[in-house]
Amino acid sequence: MKDSILIVEDEPDVVDLLRYNLERAGFSVMTAATGDRGLEMARANRPDLIILDLMLPGMTGQEICRALKKDPETEPLLIVMLTAKGQSEDRVKGLELGADDYMAKPFSPRELVLRVQALLKRLRTVPRSATLQISGISLDKTNFEARLDGQRLDLTTTEFKLLGLLIERRGKTLSRETLLTDVWKYQNASVDTRTVDTHIRRVREKLGKYAGRLETVRGEGYRFSAEVES
Repeated sequence: MKDSILIVEDEPDVVDLLRYNLERAGFSVMTAATGDRGLEMARANRPDLIILDLMLPGMTGQEICRALKKDPETEPLLIVMLTAKGQSEDRVKGLELGADDYMAKPFSPRELVLRVQALLKRLRTVPRSATLQISGISLDKTNFEARLDGQRLDLTTTEFKLLGLLIERRGKTLSRETLLTDVWKYQNASVDTRTVDTHIRRVREKLGKYAGRLETVRGEGYRFSAEVES
C-alpha cells in the first residue's frame, strides 16, 4: 500500500511540481488549496504526511498545525512546512508548533522527496518493545506512550522524542544544537536553538516532581540526571 501525502498549498504550479515528484517516488497524493479544506482532509483521511504551506486562504498553515497537534487523534501526523517565509523566527515558530521539518521556497523537489522518505522511514523503524523506564517515568517507544507514576502523561510527539533522547543519553550534557539536530532533524541548528528551550520548559512542567532531573547546564545545554532502574 502506498504512503499517502496531503499537500495543502494554494499555488497551482507548486502543487503540480510536488504532485509529479511525489507520485514519481511512489506516493499517493491528495491536495487542498485552502487552509480550511486542508484541515478537513487531514482529519478525514489521516495521511501519512502533510506538506503544509504557511500562507493560505481560510486558515494559515500555523493555525492548521496548531489544530492538528492539539487533537490526540491527529497529533501523530507528520508535517513538513513549506513556505516562502524562510526567516529564523518563522522556522522557530513552525518547529515549536510541532512541525517535523521545514523547507523554504524555492526548494529542490529531490531534496523534499528525500526528506519525506527519511521522516517516514524514521517513523517506522522505531525498535519494537523499546521501553525506557527511569524512576517513575516510562516511555513506550513502540506506541509513543508516556506514563508518570503509572498515570498517562500527555506529551506531544516532539516532547516525547526530546525526553526520550535525553533519557537515552542520561548523564551526558547535550547542547541545544545537538538536540535540535537529533530531535527535529534540522540542519541549521545554530539559528533556531530557542525552540529547544521552549520544549524543555514544557516537558519540565509536565514532569511534576521529576522536573529537577532535567537539568540545565549553563552555557552548555541540558542533561537528564536520573539513573535507570530497569
